[in-house]
Amino acid sequence: MKKRKILYTVLTAFCSGLIMYGQEDPLLISNQGILSVSSGDLISFEGTFENQESGDVTNDGTVVYFQHFINDGWYGITENNKTSRTIFTVNSTTNVVKQLTGNGIASFYDVEFNNPVQGVAFDLKQNIDIYGAADFQEGIVKVDPAVNPLTGVSYGMMTFQNGSTTLNVRNEAHVDGVIEKIGQDIFTYPIGDQGKYRYARISAPKSSKDAFIGEYIYNDQAFFESRTTKVGVINALNTKEYWLIDQGKDNTSDVLLTLSWDESTTDADVLKTPEEDLHIVRWDDKQQIWVDEGGVVDMSSREVTTVATVKGYGFFTLATVKKDWVLDGGIVIYNMVSPNGDGKNDYFIIDNIQHYPNSKVEIFNRWGARVYETKGYDPNGDGSSNVFRGYSEGNVTIDKGSKLPSGTYYYVLTYEYTDANGSRMIKKAANLHLENN
Repeated sequence: MKKRKILYTVLTAFCSGLIMYGQEDPLLISNQGILSVSSGDLISFEGTFENQESGDVTNDGTVVYFQHFINDGWYGITENNKTSRTIFTVNSTTNVVKQLTGNGIASFYDVEFNNPVQGVAFDLKQNIDIYGAADFQEGIVKVDPAVNPLTGVSYGMMTFQNGSTTLNVRNEAHVDGVIEKIGQDIFTYPIGDQGKYRYARISAPKSSKDAFIGEYIYNDQAFFESRTTKVGVINALNTKEYWLIDQGKDNTSDVLLTLSWDESTTDADVLKTPEEDLHIVRWDDKQQIWVDEGGVVDMSSREVTTVATVKGYGFFTLATVKKDWVLDGGIVIYNMVSPNGDGKNDYFIIDNIQHYPNSKVEIFNRWGARVYETKGYDPNGDGSSNVFRGYSEGNVTIDKGSKLPSGTYYYVLTYEYTDANGSRMIKKAANLHLENN
């Protein structure tokens, strides 16, 4: 293959080591050295652009790519630059899926995806960071999840950095695959699957370094067939779609989660009375059961938001709940305790009780003797401290610290609840079954 210098016009851009591999159409334009585009300047590539491992590209202006994009070197912007714009588009003669590949990480400020190919229009096998706005003009971006053996991470990843945003997201233009968000701002994931745009939104984390990933999956029946168990408060489960929301290992904060519903993708069984009983639920991988995360419904936007920061991460979907099980403040009580170490009902679970630090829990046996008493129940909301695990504890009338026999007990929960009408004490009493063999 013959090599020769490429002939084009670059408006005051500085370049060295830029060559064109000839004869084929489209051309392969390869950068082996330094390419710098200044603020206010424009450069476009009619052929496939390759930034080799030795290449160094800084784009503070505007760069347009009409063919494929390969980056194995350094590709980025000047720190704090806000004039950079990158456009991935096509000319009138091409109608193909654009390949965005390479082992390097490409950093963009504003980036535009514009390819009218129906379905998947961009095949992302490149890790890219976005610091400004991602404008989804036309076409779906498919993120390749396979692990790259050279880098040890997935071939494709789209990361939105602190302060970044999205534009024009819809069914015809979104991201199919995993998206990462880093930063301390509210973020709506531009995610979808099989041509369906189905976003998820997280509240603002506390740290600019906190990372959360998001993905949407539609019509995966095998997933739900292997995850059928649900807690008693959950009634109908949306088995047509689910979202993956997970956090980075070094995160310092948790988030509220917002999901939406759409009659074209959401199971009709959960949409009969959404304003009354629609909640967000999460698959608890440790307990191997769907658990309730609560829900505040906004009918105008067709959204559901958790009543507090989520208690865990992983897979989420929508479900209806038995409203007579849900107390004021989103409190849900599970009346089965089996502390056998299997991760299921190992303690007396009271969802959302950590938000009511003045709570009081008392448990009595069938003869009326108090076997457990505490205040400020489950302060961390994860069962790590101050919870009932089948032992006599607190100001009790039988041997303190003794293991209680299996049987039916009686609990009394008291907590202070505040709403627009002021504060009042809520009291709930019912049976509790203990399996302590």
